Amino acid sequence: MEALDIARWQFGITTVYHFLMVPLTIGLGLLVALLQTMWHRTGKEEYLRMTKFWGKLFLINFIMGVATGIVQEFQFGMAWSEYSRFVGDVFGAPLAMEALLAFFVESTFLGLWIFGWQKLPARIHLACLWIAVLGSVLSAYFILVANSWMQHPVGVRMVDGRPRMVDAWAVFTNNTALVTFPHTLTGSLAVAGGFLLGISWYHLWRRRRDGIDTVDDDGRVLVGESAVIPGRDKTDHKVWLRSLRIGAVVAMLAFAGTAITGDMQGKLMFQQQPMKMAAAEAACHDGTSFSILSLGDVGSKDCSAVVAVIEVPGLLSFLAHNDFSTDVKGVNSLVPEYQAKYGTNLPNDPIYGDRAGQPIHYVPVMAVTYWGFRVMIGFGGLAALAALVALVLVRKGTVPSSKWLMRLALCGILAPFGANAAGWIFTEMGRQPFVVAPNPQLSGVDRVFMFTAAAVSPGVSAGELIFSLVALGTVYAALLVVEVRLLVRYIRGGVASAMPELADLAPHDGSDPHGSGPQPPANDDVLAFAY
Repeated sequence: MEALDIARWQFGITTVYHFLMVPLTIGLGLLVALLQTMWHRTGKEEYLRMTKFWGKLFLINFIMGVATGIVQEFQFGMAWSEYSRFVGDVFGAPLAMEALLAFFVESTFLGLWIFGWQKLPARIHLACLWIAVLGSVLSAYFILVANSWMQHPVGVRMVDGRPRMVDAWAVFTNNTALVTFPHTLTGSLAVAGGFLLGISWYHLWRRRRDGIDTVDDDGRVLVGESAVIPGRDKTDHKVWLRSLRIGAVVAMLAFAGTAITGDMQGKLMFQQQPMKMAAAEAACHDGTSFSILSLGDVGSKDCSAVVAVIEVPGLLSFLAHNDFSTDVKGVNSLVPEYQAKYGTNLPNDPIYGDRAGQPIHYVPVMAVTYWGFRVMIGFGGLAALAALVALVLVRKGTVPSSKWLMRLALCGILAPFGANAAGWIFTEMGRQPFVVAPNPQLSGVDRVFMFTAAAVSPGVSAGELIFSLVALGTVYAALLVVEVRLLVRYIRGGVASAMPELADLAPHDGSDPHGSGPQPPANDDVLAFAY
C-alpha cells in the first residue's frame, strides 16, 4: 500500500471518528439549552434535573470532540501539505473564522455556563448556554463552507496555478453549503433525539425493574418513590418520561428535515457531481429508473460487474429533476465526458511522484457510494420509526418491562450515528478521484480542481504514515474507552450523578424567593457538576 492510500485511510478514520462526536454535541447542546429555557420559564424541578443530567453528558462529549478535532488541523500540514498549499488562500478565511470567532465564543461562554451556576443571574446564565450552543452551530457552518468549496468551488480565480478568493460572499453563500448546513443540523438533532430516547427508556425500565413504578390493570403507570436510591422520586419519573417524549418527537421531526434537505442536496449533486450520484444509484446507463437493489463486484469501479435486481421506473428522474421522464446520465456516458474534460491519465508533473502518467479512474468505489447512500437513508428511517413506536408504547406513562426491548432501545441510539457516518463517507468517497471537485456550471471555474493523487505530502513516506496511523488509532481507542466509560458511569447514575445534592436535600420547587428566576439547590462544589 502506497503513501497516498495510507494517508487517505488515516484522514478517513480520524475524520469519521471525530464526526461521531460532532452531531451529538450540536444536537444535544440545542436540546439542553431548550430544557434550561423551559426551567427558567416554568421553575419546574424536572426541567432543572433534565438540564443538569443531559448537560453533563453534553460536556463529556464536547471535551472529547475538541480533543479529537485538533488532530485534523495537524494532518492538513503533515500528510496533505500540497492540498493545503492549493486551497490555503480560500480555506484561510472560513477556518480562521471558525477558530477565532465561533470556537472561542463557544468555549468562553460554555465555561461561563459551567462555572456560573448560582453565581450569574438566571437570565445571564441561560444566555451563556445559548451563545455557546449557537457558537457550535456557527462553527459547524464555517467548516461546512470550507468542505462545500471542495465539493463545488466558487468565488475564485486561478493565479499562478492556485485558486485565489475574489468573492468572499460567493464562498460563504455557496449553494452547496446553504443546503448541506440544514441537512447536517437536522442530522445532529436526529442523533440527539435518539440519544434521549434510548437512555430515558433505560431509566424508565429500571424504575419498573426495581419496583418503584408499577402498572394497574389497564397498564397505566402507578408512579412510586424509592426511600433507598437517591433521586428516585416522582419527579425522577417525569424527567425520563418527558425526556423520552421530547427525544422521540425531535427524532421524527429531524428525520423529516433530513429527508427534505437531503432531497435538495441530492438534486444539487446531480448537477455538480453527476458521477457521484450515478455511482450512488449504480446507474450504469442513461435512464429514469432508481435501483432498490443492485448486486456486483464489491470493489467495482465500473459497471462491468453490476446487475440491477430491483428498480423503480421514473424515481431516479424525480430525485434528479422533479419529474418522472427526464433521462439521467449514467456512468457509461459520464466517463467519456470526464476524460474529455480532465484527461485520461494523471499529468507528467513532479507533484504526482510515481503516480504521474497513471490512468485516472473517474468512477468511485461503487460499493461504498451505493451502500453508503442506502445505509444513510435506512438507518435514519429506522430511527424515526423506532421513535414513533416508542411514543405509542409509552402512552400510558411508562415503558414495557421487557429487558429485550430495553436493550433494543439502547442499541437504537447507534442508528442515527450510523446514518450520519454513512452520509459523510458517501459524500467524501463519492468525490474521488478529486480532493477538490471541478465545478461544471461556471466557465473558467471548471478548471479549479485537484486530483487526490496530487494532494498528499511528497516528503512523507508510507512507513511514517503507518506509524502515525497506528499511533493515532491507539490514542483514539483509548479516548473511546474513556468516553464510553464516563458516559456509562453517569448514565447509570441517573440524575443523582449530575446532582449529588439529591442524596442530601429534601425535594424543593426550584424557585428563587428573591424573584430573580429559578435557581438550583445550593451546592458548594461546582466542579461536581462540571466534571
